[in-house]
Amino acid sequence: FLWMLLVHLALGLVVVVPASGFLMVHVRNAWTHPNRQAAQVGVALLVTVILLLVSGLLLLRTGVFEARIPTVRTVAYWGHVASAFLVVWFFVLHRLAGPQLHWRVGGGWLVFAVVSVAIAVAWPVLVPPTTPTSAGEGERFTPSLAQTTARGAIAPHLLMQEEYCRECHADTHAKWATSAHRFSSFNNPAYLFSVRETRRVLQERDGHVRASRFCAACHDPVPLFAGLFDDPAFDADHPTAQAGITCGVGHAVGAVSSVRGNGAYVLDEPIYYPMTFSQSPTLREVSKQLIKAKPDLHKRSFLKPLHRTAEFCSTCHKVHLPAELNRYRWLRGQNHYDSFLLSGMSGHGASSFYYPPQAVNNCQQCHMPLMASNDFGARFSESVGSRVVHDHLFPAANTALPQLLHLSPAVLKTQQDFLHNGVLRADIFAVHEDGRIDGELHAPLRPEVPTLQPGKTYLLDVVVRTLRIGHAFTQGTADSNEVWVEVTATSGGRTLGRSGAVNAESVVDPWAHFLNVYMVDREGRRIDRRNVQDIFVPLYDHQIPPGAADVIHYRLQLPDDVREAVTVEVKVWYRKFTTAFTRQFLGETFRQNDLPVTVLATDRVMLPVAGEPVAGQPPPLAPPVSVSVPVWERWNDYGIGLLRKASSGAISGSNRGELRQAAAAFAEVERLGRSDGPINMARVYLQEGRVEEAAAALRRATAMTPAPPPWVVAWLAGLVNAQLGQFDAATANFRGMVTMHSTETDERG
Repeated sequence: FLWMLLVHLALGLVVVVPASGFLMVHVRNAWTHPNRQAAQVGVALLVTVILLLVSGLLLLRTGVFEARIPTVRTVAYWGHVASAFLVVWFFVLHRLAGPQLHWRVGGGWLVFAVVSVAIAVAWPVLVPPTTPTSAGEGERFTPSLAQTTARGAIAPHLLMQEEYCRECHADTHAKWATSAHRFSSFNNPAYLFSVRETRRVLQERDGHVRASRFCAACHDPVPLFAGLFDDPAFDADHPTAQAGITCGVGHAVGAVSSVRGNGAYVLDEPIYYPMTFSQSPTLREVSKQLIKAKPDLHKRSFLKPLHRTAEFCSTCHKVHLPAELNRYRWLRGQNHYDSFLLSGMSGHGASSFYYPPQAVNNCQQCHMPLMASNDFGARFSESVGSRVVHDHLFPAANTALPQLLHLSPAVLKTQQDFLHNGVLRADIFAVHEDGRIDGELHAPLRPEVPTLQPGKTYLLDVVVRTLRIGHAFTQGTADSNEVWVEVTATSGGRTLGRSGAVNAESVVDPWAHFLNVYMVDREGRRIDRRNVQDIFVPLYDHQIPPGAADVIHYRLQLPDDVREAVTVEVKVWYRKFTTAFTRQFLGETFRQNDLPVTVLATDRVMLPVAGEPVAGQPPPLAPPVSVSVPVWERWNDYGIGLLRKASSGAISGSNRGELRQAAAAFAEVERLGRSDGPINMARVYLQEGRVEEAAAALRRATAMTPAPPPWVVAWLAGLVNAQLGQFDAATANFRGMVTMHSTETDERG
């Protein structure tokens, strides 16, 4: 088709341009000809030929004839088609008004045109496609789930055409060039250390490195599909080891084979336009012009509907460790996809605590935001007010790469701005008397605060809540991410207590509360260097689901001589890699962990102290967070954190107490007139096995205004009916969730 298009363009320029010149001269000379009909038709013919030429140049998209606006393209296309027929018609009329026509010649051209069209239409039927339609032998890529439609290895250059892409997509390429996708392979020092160790261990254990394909499907696709990755000697010095996830790889994915992750995609061998790889600059320009003239095939090859789905992202952002890798059993790894799908953010999950006014239906809305651009493929956006493309930096949370690879400071700022944009919220919510969880509760702190007594012990409750995030926090490499809570209590310039401090070597207090996963191997040693082949079991998992909260308790012992107000400050910090892992992959160059540290959330409260007041003692502080958050929501977050703690294991004395505390918090929410209170109370009762009380709580919730989300009610009602043995009713509840359709569900997406 493209060769035919090229011939069409060549003939158009060779025939139409000279014909236009001839007609202009001819019309000028023949304008006074006595045969007025022939002269008038000749003028019409000239106008039509010019229309044919101009519309063709518009469709060619060259120079001033860019015609990027779809409406202009449509008008130009139909004008081009219509003018082609009109040229023939006016030519026939012109000749009929003059000398006799040679119909035999015209008939020959007609037969030629009909035969040509017939061949073009029949070609796809008569000649089968050369590219196989079924996935290639999956065994070449196991234990990853990657597949390809190519029968053999894919030549690396077909997947490494970044400069080819940059010629038309400069803005997109510039963002990708500093992204974590670009540096996913041996060009990433952290991954390089990890994959080298994995391959070394596998070679010693198995006598080959084939199990490391588990890594390659997502980190090293170019050498994997080229058949190079199985070589034990393959290392960072190979050109394909520096490729990362190239434009060609990401955009050549033709199908998602499943949502099991581990590279569960089918890669098509990229289809390029004629003369793309020519050594002649002129011919390469012709090839580029072909793309502009007929971009549809290029778009079909490199931009598919699946690229706009969360399932596309799931292929690499959902992981399990196969037995071939760990010689143990199937284990779940990072999992953004299921977490997103079950969240309130996605518009699919019915068990979330919170739901946004409008669902976010895919990952790209957050991690590929629109940005103004003059790229050839940019489209006008009403929301932005200019032509835009999607940001291919994929802003998320990798704040380490900009420093490790000496990238532009703007890259780090973009990542940190993304983290600052409402990922977490911290709230110093409550104080318990006597330093006990069952001590007298003062909550919520602010605007009222209790007066502390010198020499007494108190328990502080800090709530950390996930906000505008569609998956658990922290996700990804949760065992090597370093996210911790720092709490400091001071009085009159004196530090009374601190948790989560960082020492002179930039090492975090090991007794701090970390929002991570502490993974251990078979010997109980921490997985501290991304040695995935040794992962055995998590010691703990402190990740917070989307739209949920965690409650952390801190004991504070006041000295007998404290007289000035006590200021308690909370900060949630983020650093991409732990000090232990950073020391490993930096090796001899390591001095201290100076990777960027980002503050994700803060809160502060000032608590007065009994006794003689100090002159000029300031009033209690009103922190920015708690001022703007409704009281009912603070109570609700507190209850959610307590409920999650109680739900993390079997019912025991300790977490039964937390269930009681959660119920008390949700009772406050109900008292404040929110249906979230009884809805979440029903969750507490179901956890305790108090099914009738759960049913009563649901009835109270549905009678309140605003009513709770009907899908949450249906889910909890189904659980209640199932517990009561009313299985038909439970089935109806669960079916109702799937088939639910209303104005509200439509508006929320």
